[in-house]
Amino acid sequence: MGDDVWVDDGERDEGVGFVTALQDLLWAEAKRREGIPADGHPHSVDALRPESPAARRLHLRHLEVAAECGEIAERVMKEAAARAGRAGASYPEMGAAARITRQSARNRWPQAVGTRWTLHTLTGRQPPHDTDTVMTRSREKAVITGWDAVRKGDAATGGVLAAVVSDSEHRVVWASLFDPAEYDAVVVEVPDDLVDIPSGDSEAHQAWADRWALFVAAEIERRTVRA
Repeated sequence: MGDDVWVDDGERDEGVGFVTALQDLLWAEAKRREGIPADGHPHSVDALRPESPAARRLHLRHLEVAAECGEIAERVMKEAAARAGRAGASYPEMGAAARITRQSARNRWPQAVGTRWTLHTLTGRQPPHDTDTVMTRSREKAVITGWDAVRKGDAATGGVLAAVVSDSEHRVVWASLFDPAEYDAVVVEVPDDLVDIPSGDSEAHQAWADRWALFVAAEIERRTVRA
């Protein structure tokens, strides 16, 4: 069973309008292939008596056009997914746009999302903190860059306090923070609510950054007391 999708009245009205326009277009193409003028009878799918040979022929032509439309839609969706992937979209986002699951989107367009890694850094020992992101094609490069930035140990003067690296689906695969007891960068595990990073400049991403900052502050405080 697919995921339930809830739409507001505005979205529903727009959807109905789109379906109607598409149906009219398909019917017009079916008539064209049968040599019937655009303004000629029949003007709708149900305008012919169902049992007539003319209706059977025209409805079969309509089915032919509709089948071609499905093939074209699949090709257009594949191209749109590839463009979205190049623009940085993830499979969860593609699935939401196509109203399918993340796994279905990955199976449907396996080449749409390329391998890329995003380094997220948190700067400044005291709030307000600042964050920055850098995208790379190499996990190793992202991790090394984050590690080197954290281990400089100048967070008190605005340097990097912590770093995480996420994969193409915006999931954390590596995390580090500055440990005052070791006076060095250390690898840490992030809580479950920090594993998935909302993309873009959305409110959800800012909420994630705020939770990340709180987690880092608490970890550093715990390690400071231990020292």
